[in-house]
Amino acid sequence: MRIARVDLDNKETYAILNQDLVFPKNELEKRLGIHLPENIGDLGELILTDNNINEKISKMMEQKNITSNLLTLDQVKLLPPLDNRPKVICIGLNYYDHAEEGKAKPPAEPIIFMKPYTAITGPFDPIEYPSITSQLDYEGELGVVIGKKCKGVKLEEALDYILGYTVFNDVSARDIQFRDGQWVRGKSFDTFAPVGPWIVTKDEVPDTHSLKIMTRVDGEIRQNSSTSKMIFKIPELVSFVSMVMTLDPGDIIATGTPAGVGVFAKPTPKLLNVGQVVEIEIEKVGKIRNKIVEARQSW
Repeated sequence: MRIARVDLDNKETYAILNQDLVFPKNELEKRLGIHLPENIGDLGELILTDNNINEKISKMMEQKNITSNLLTLDQVKLLPPLDNRPKVICIGLNYYDHAEEGKAKPPAEPIIFMKPYTAITGPFDPIEYPSITSQLDYEGELGVVIGKKCKGVKLEEALDYILGYTVFNDVSARDIQFRDGQWVRGKSFDTFAPVGPWIVTKDEVPDTHSLKIMTRVDGEIRQNSSTSKMIFKIPELVSFVSMVMTLDPGDIIATGTPAGVGVFAKPTPKLLNVGQVVEIEIEKVGKIRNKIVEARQSW
């Protein structure tokens, strides 16, 4: 199942996608004959706790005349598939090849930092280049979306709390990041967390540790790796983070980036410039595409 947030006639809602067809919340309620939660986080909790909802949706998708009164993907605007101001929890140095390219020792335990929800932007919306940095970079990552509230999760139970997966770009201002010595400011500007284009539920991605992950800049392949190179696997990350903080439905854990970031390119760095287009694609999950633009000044 693919779950998206969409803009329909300037009204935001969520939808379930069936190939190119869009089933917005109100249409789902009509066809299923039930009342659904108002946001994706609560929908995710319903999907994980109600054994009948997936069966009802599957049967609905098989009905005749299914296309009546429906829009297609090219008729809607896809929004970030997160709502309710989620926590954006990021994992640093979680790929062996990325640690190697940065001449860093693989960490003994996950490194956690966070981005504010205000950094989130849509899967096809612009990334703003702030005037106070000169070293803008990309980081293609697999995002894990939490489906049930949890705290202190055991490793063997971690997958029970995952709704699904999405594509994430941990955009970074490298000069600020390295100058500060910690990562929050250099990674927290508005639009520095493109995410989407939807959430693919975990049943659609049974093996999350063998997915191809690729980043292109203006069509040039920059990152070409696999989630098999993660140092800490997804159940470890969910369990580890939940030992620190309560995870709520709709929160996202960005699981780290593989080798190929611009700042470590050889023989010279390949950092981003205004006008360039960054595409991140993850096998079985999807693709996001964002153009770099000059930041709007609000002061």
